[in-house]
Amino acid sequence: MRRSLLALGAVAAVAVLVLSGCDPSSTPQPQATATPTPTAAPAAPAVVCDDATTSYAPDGGVAIPAGSTMQAIKTRGSLIVGISADTLLMGSRNPLSGQIEGFDIDVLHLVSAAIFDGDPNRLQFRVITSAQRLDVLKNHEVDLVARTFTMNCARWQDIAFSAEYLQAGQKVLVTRDSTATSIDDLSGKKVCAPEDTTTLDRLKQSYPKITAVSAPTHTQCLVLFQEGRVDGITGDDTVLAGFAAQDPYAKVVGQAFSSEPYGVGVAADQVDLVRFVNAVLDQAKTDGTWAAMYDRWLHALGPAPVPPASVYGRTP
Repeated sequence: MRRSLLALGAVAAVAVLVLSGCDPSSTPQPQATATPTPTAAPAAPAVVCDDATTSYAPDGGVAIPAGSTMQAIKTRGSLIVGISADTLLMGSRNPLSGQIEGFDIDVLHLVSAAIFDGDPNRLQFRVITSAQRLDVLKNHEVDLVARTFTMNCARWQDIAFSAEYLQAGQKVLVTRDSTATSIDDLSGKKVCAPEDTTTLDRLKQSYPKITAVSAPTHTQCLVLFQEGRVDGITGDDTVLAGFAAQDPYAKVVGQAFSSEPYGVGVAADQVDLVRFVNAVLDQAKTDGTWAAMYDRWLHALGPAPVPPASVYGRTP
């Protein structure tokens, strides 16, 4: 009965997300689907990727030059962002306030404040799945994606990333009464991961004796788990910590078996916006804002660590 009720709740959450394309509690903004590309913007850079965490160095801090991508966004009146609304602690809808909130969302609030003269709420949310993250940037449907987005060299071929803003690691969630102490103990079992993610790729490649089951979102993996159709969920510890907080009959086990550096996704031909976001992140890392965000959302993972170092040196 407990799993049936939890599954119904999770299914309802999925239904809400399917019907919701943006946050109704945000300030109403003009409908827009693309960021105008400034006429002076350079062509998309050729990508050389020795280190996926290497990004473009800030140039001019948070100044907004005429003709820049940031000026086009400011003129439009809103920053269009691709986010999750079902990843507790990172990007999820608060059932009481209706607001979408979490660590990823706070990062976007910082960028909004930098562009719109201190206003953190000029965000136009577009709820997307993990599988949609690349396409919405390649097609210029959004300006930024902050959705537990692991930086890797393959993705750099299609888009650009900010500097790393959070370090996560892949773990596994099982039932509270499971005897498993790591993912290695799930041989012969079914484990779920979202489609088109590095998490699913690693599960298939590194654990061939586990039956990998894919679902469009983390929440739909949770539905399968609560219905007893899979034995576990694998994902970043940031995501699984949210699941464990939702379901007292679940637990996260084992040590992290991957390194997942998160970056803000940006269209490949908008290097000026990448540099601008990096200036915003660097300021947050040094003035205590980043640590306060970590303590607010991710304290279950322990005290706030030293923020990830920004690595620069990529050139257009």
